[in-house]
Amino acid sequence: MARILSIDYGRKRVGLAVTDPGQIIANGLATVPTHTIWDFLKDYFEKENVETVVVGYPKQMNNEASEAVRYINPFLKRFQKVYPEKKLEILDERFTSKMAFQTMIDGGLKKQQRQNKALVDKISATIILQNYLEQKRFKNE
Repeated sequence: MARILSIDYGRKRVGLAVTDPGQIIANGLATVPTHTIWDFLKDYFEKENVETVVVGYPKQMNNEASEAVRYINPFLKRFQKVYPEKKLEILDERFTSKMAFQTMIDGGLKKQQRQNKALVDKISATIILQNYLEQKRFKNE
């Protein structure tokens, strides 16, 4: 099987997570500056077999798209143009940053470590991917 990659796209940084080849476990992969994401994806796709890319899509409490989608939508359009062979999924990412922060607290990270926004973005991407895997399993049951 091929891997599934998740992206927590932001204006400054992009958090990335990936599954194992069996698509069972979500693991944090990296956090890269947003302006380097295309180079990162090109290199990663050349090395690894990725069939699906899941992008976190921020929504507000009323289920409408948040203001951040104005940065994400151009990324999604370009991704589909550059990688038409990859399955692209979007997943509601409400609360993932808060969940990532709580995960860091529960994991015993010190306050200084919890202020590392790159780590928060990578954990958020992992949460997005884990949620996607759980939804996928639920649909198959």
